[in-house]
Amino acid sequence: MYICAIGQDSHAFESSLTTKPLILGGIVIPGHAGLDGNSDADVVLHAITNAISGLTGINILGKVSDDLCLKQGIKDSRVYLARALGMLNDYKINHLSVSVEARRPHLAEHIPAIRNSLASLLSLPVEHVGFTATSGEGLTAFGKGEGIAAMAIISAQRNRKTE
Repeated sequence: MYICAIGQDSHAFESSLTTKPLILGGIVIPGHAGLDGNSDADVVLHAITNAISGLTGINILGKVSDDLCLKQGIKDSRVYLARALGMLNDYKINHLSVSVEARRPHLAEHIPAIRNSLASLLSLPVEHVGFTATSGEGLTAFGKGEGIAAMAIISAQRNRKTE
């Protein structure tokens, strides 16, 4: 049996005076202010985590991530993603597609590193990870450079052992 789900997240940029790094897909993007949020605000990993929550019906971002971040000081979104992956039970992710909307930074040169990071985090071959970026032609706050939005679609298949 195959299933799929979509996830979304968005964050505004912090002030340009911040020292918080910009992290997308687990990769530090140098030379840019980080995104506003309690955690590292990695919108790509948050969108993927939300998509996995769509597969499992168990929300990780919210109470679970707030407990990890605010009570335990864990700000690394890879930990939230790992928590979501642990809820998949007898399903295995077989494909991921991510689309980012942002006027800045220009992401083309970072796409290979982000795809490799995502493939590693999800235990997928890199060719099963799609990643696109658009400026949105300035029609939204993200296209105007005020923040970054990400959408993720994940497909998964039930492991044959349990069918």
